[in-house]
Amino acid sequence: MTSIGGVEMVDWKLAVTTASRLARPGPEITREEAREVVAELRGHAVAAEEHVRAFTGMTTAAGHDTPVLVVDRPGWIEANVAGFRSLLKPLMTKMRARRGNGPGGMIAGAVGGKVTGVELGVLLSFLSSRVLGQYETFAPATRELPGAPDGGGRLLLVAPNIVHVERELGVDPHDFRLWVCLHEETHRTQFTAVPWLRDHLEAEIQAFLAETDVDAGTLLERLSDAVQAFTGGRRGESAEPSATGTATDTATAPEAEPGARSGAHAPEQDIDGRSLVDLVQTPVQREILARVTAVMSLLEGHADYVMDGVGPQIVPSVVEIREKFQRRRAAGANRLDQILRRLLGLDAKLRQYRDGERFVRAVVEEVGMEGFNRVWTSPNTLPTPAEITHPAEWVARVHRGPEA
Repeated sequence: MTSIGGVEMVDWKLAVTTASRLARPGPEITREEAREVVAELRGHAVAAEEHVRAFTGMTTAAGHDTPVLVVDRPGWIEANVAGFRSLLKPLMTKMRARRGNGPGGMIAGAVGGKVTGVELGVLLSFLSSRVLGQYETFAPATRELPGAPDGGGRLLLVAPNIVHVERELGVDPHDFRLWVCLHEETHRTQFTAVPWLRDHLEAEIQAFLAETDVDAGTLLERLSDAVQAFTGGRRGESAEPSATGTATDTATAPEAEPGARSGAHAPEQDIDGRSLVDLVQTPVQREILARVTAVMSLLEGHADYVMDGVGPQIVPSVVEIREKFQRRRAAGANRLDQILRRLLGLDAKLRQYRDGERFVRAVVEEVGMEGFNRVWTSPNTLPTPAEITHPAEWVARVHRGPEA
């Protein structure tokens, strides 16, 4: 897909292998317990679908239903690499053309592809133990991971992570699993009930990628510097290996604290607290990203609002779960974890939950759920970045404007 003479600019297979090898093992669980967890999650996903649709008034459009898959960490990694590969194809084609077809370009591509494959694997290994569920909007179907007939859309529930968090929080596992399914099913409903939403987001992302004006070598160097900064070493240095023989394990170990040899301060010093996305943005890309962030805030906030709205009816311990989960979401495991979250842009995602939920709540209180659902009419009725933090402006424009 992104190769010249068999040389890929990103070694996707190596990314999967690296991430799967570095991913932390899941919680200890027997085979029978694992079967029960998988079966329960599948059952909760079906039940959550009915609850979400009844609460929101949204129904799946004909021909747009998508599968629900319960996966482990390697399965989540494989699915996301496939999604990245599909979504980044135009950017890879552009960078490949700029690099050229000569021997020097091919050699650089071979080396760069391996390096980038490893570094993408490192990032995915970090994230693979933190994601409870994910609606994959851009998901090419494979034999192991089926998707929607049109080539996009599937819901992933990451079973070992759900079990890990429910144990860590000390909450009722059955309630927690249903609570998680309510949130993730809301995302599935958003995209199956609003077919144009996927195309709109893809167009925005492709416009963002089309504005990338950097050669492959520079981009790879920037990403490499960022990744090495938080995995324990810098360009030209070697990180101290852990007992398992991998520098990455040292950097992500729970006992790693500020000032340790894991390089915990490096991200602040080397990239000024910016996320990986910030490293390659142009002014036009910042405008596009602001619009995409507004949409993602809407989707995340809507899922949180629905989860809390439905929860009290069917999840007896929802108040306890919500309080404990919010504390965990805000705190992070330690100082290093907080730095990694900021570097990867995960702190921005936390703000999306808060800002989006406040937007949805304010709009529903003002115009009701039916009035809020006008947000799904077209791209023109989606909230702007300013309206996400000022819901009254969206209500005035959509419900009281000249075209209302």
